Amino acid sequence: MFTIVFMSFLCLFYLLFISKLSECSGLLGTAQMLFEMMLMKFDAHQLSDAAAFLGPFSFSLFIIFVVFICMSMFFSIIGDNFRLARENIKDTNRHLYSYALQTFIQWTGLKKTNDEDVYVQKDERMRSEYRNPIEQFPEKVDQLLNALNSIYVNQSKDKLKLKTL
Repeated sequence: MFTIVFMSFLCLFYLLFISKLSECSGLLGTAQMLFEMMLMKFDAHQLSDAAAFLGPFSFSLFIIFVVFICMSMFFSIIGDNFRLARENIKDTNRHLYSYALQTFIQWTGLKKTNDEDVYVQKDERMRSEYRNPIEQFPEKVDQLLNALNSIYVNQSKDKLKLKTL
């Protein structure tokens, strides 16, 4: 949405002020001028000198739409994502603390564990989470054969209909 609004204002300022302002002589210069307007580092008197009514009017529209609306929406999206991340951290803190405690206990040597048991547990957990593509191959072949069979059956039915007509 920001890109669409910004590009529309870019076209507006470029077409309105191409002959009146040196900053608007090219699209890149106009884009730079608009970014300066967003940062409030622009002399608005140039626009009012270039066009008495359209300069301040277009400047006001740009500030309202881009700075107030689009930037506020952008910041609200970022704030919402930070809130979601904070909620996810609360859920994962328990797992993080238990993992840190187990690692600390193993690192200090307070609890001796057999390394093979640890690797076997990790291996079993990884195998349960991920499926080998080779194991999926027969299912995929069956799906392909069923799709080809349905295409063949549909074509056979169409040929029979044509012969009966």
